[in-house]
Amino acid sequence: MTRLYYLGHASWRITANDGRVIYVDPYGGKPFSYSVPADLILITHEHYDHNQLQLVPMKNGAKVLRSVRALTTGTYNSYDLGGIKVQALPAYNSHHLREECVGYLIEVDRIRIYHAGDTDFIPEMRNLSPLGIDYALLPCDGFYTMNTEDFDKAIEAINPKHAIPMHTHVGMDFDEEVVKQIHTPKKLVVRPGEEIVL
Repeated sequence: MTRLYYLGHASWRITANDGRVIYVDPYGGKPFSYSVPADLILITHEHYDHNQLQLVPMKNGAKVLRSVRALTTGTYNSYDLGGIKVQALPAYNSHHLREECVGYLIEVDRIRIYHAGDTDFIPEMRNLSPLGIDYALLPCDGFYTMNTEDFDKAIEAINPKHAIPMHTHVGMDFDEEVVKQIHTPKKLVVRPGEEIVL
């Protein structure tokens, strides 16, 4: 079973059917949450609350993909890492420079997960609907990222099967009151420390 575990803030762990483990933006959660060694770590940008690699034990041969490699001279790169496919995508706003930040489309076990990174609702999101995204993980703190109203608009544009809020509050792993303001019927609430089967 492919599983998605929410560490908190914008931090996630994906476990593939074959046991390979992917972390995205390590920072949130408790130290014990990072006890499972990584095969792959994805960093959307280099702000301190997204790139704490020292938290993550790594298997021999583990790979780290940072935004500086994922986005080179305006090109959003794609990778096939032994059947796990990763495509970098635009992510930006007034707090996050376009040339320094990315989101990721991660395909594992034929499931497509979009981690938007730190971004606002941007025009490029309208191009994502044909991709058949299963789970969209979008930020919505309303200060460093989009607000809940724009979250709903972004989900309408992206048209995933499920919409999962993250990065819901500045300085907190999760804010229930913010999540209550999201109205899309596609909303799927996953709280820090919870794991779902995809």
